[in-house]
Amino acid sequence: MSVKDQEILALYFARSERALDETEAAYGPYCRAVAGRILPDDRDVDEAVNDAWMAAWGSIPPHRPETLRTYLAKLTRRAAIGIWRARDAQKRGGGQMELALEELDSVLPGGSDPVRTAEAAALTEALDRFLEALPDRERRVFLRRYWYMDPIAAICARYGFSQSKVKSMLARTRARLRAFLEKEELL
Repeated sequence: MSVKDQEILALYFARSERALDETEAAYGPYCRAVAGRILPDDRDVDEAVNDAWMAAWGSIPPHRPETLRTYLAKLTRRAAIGIWRARDAQKRGGGQMELALEELDSVLPGGSDPVRTAEAAALTEALDRFLEALPDRERRVFLRRYWYMDPIAAICARYGFSQSKVKSMLARTRARLRAFLEKEELL
């Protein structure tokens, strides 16, 4: 963890409102980019980032993230998805978010029942293990699609792959994920 991150965390733990200003200065542009992948409207992006800052304020302390940048990106992404779900998906973002989530629907367990909530930590841990075991190229493509919500065309342009290659790579990775989650008894 960088010295700057340690200083920002110390401000959170001291409950200094300056922590939010420092967070904005250090990670505002990055978190806006994360939210902007999900939300095309700048006002919604700002709302998601502000929601993430408030979530950080409410969770630090007692939580002390190992990597502040990753933690803030996760909070921002969660806030952006919440805002996206509250909006009409077809009017905002050309449906990219909806398409990416539909692709994963058949793989990840759904619903909002208490059992699903209780298993969320186990699922997160299993997904982390699955992603770590993937070859670098497949992991990068999978994350570009399902974490950053990149359209297939953008992934093709980024890595120089054909559309059929990206689609088949994602389909194979989803199939591997399904098999992995079944083996882990999370499906």
